Amino acid sequence: MTSTLPDLDDPAGTVIPGADVLDAKRVEQATSQLLRVLGVSPDTEVGRNTPRRMADALVQMLTPRSWTFTTFPNDEGHHDLVLTRNIAFTSLCAHHMLPFSGHAHVGLYPGDKLPGLSKIARTVEMFAARLQVQESLGQQIAGFLDERLACVGVGVVLVAEHLCMTRRGVRAAGAATLTVATRGRLQQDSGARAEFLHLAGIA
Repeated sequence: MTSTLPDLDDPAGTVIPGADVLDAKRVEQATSQLLRVLGVSPDTEVGRNTPRRMADALVQMLTPRSWTFTTFPNDEGHHDLVLTRNIAFTSLCAHHMLPFSGHAHVGLYPGDKLPGLSKIARTVEMFAARLQVQESLGQQIAGFLDERLACVGVGVVLVAEHLCMTRRGVRAAGAATLTVATRGRLQQDSGARAEFLHLAGIA
């Protein structure tokens, strides 16, 4: 489910292609079989139409959209922390196929390039459109921004509710999972890390 990421030499911005990772018709057929196993008659409204609706939902949740990763030269030599907070996201747990949803807080110490601020949210959205675990999602976002921007430091905090924990199993209603992924200065400099976590609202 990874996208091929093109070169960054295009001054108009790098086009990040979407990914056609699901065959909607095959997903619909498999969903229809699942519903029958669960006791749903194919002659009911649910049996006839829910497979299509489920397929549409899964395709939408697991298909990254195409977008353009625009950057700008850091002409003023900005070297302080840039933090984008409360980016809403939803992904799918690879263990139970149930959603986990929450907010991402993404910080970076710039190098020679600055991203368009909306591109931080686009990055979160792109990597959330996968079947995965939260720990991996944070690492993917941090690694992508570090590679694409050659940042001095990158940090990603994710806080999410996992339905596989709050609605099944232990059923720990209200529980949230927090993960941190860092690169460069935010991994190596304890003071910079503390500032980032404080401004992200978790320390």
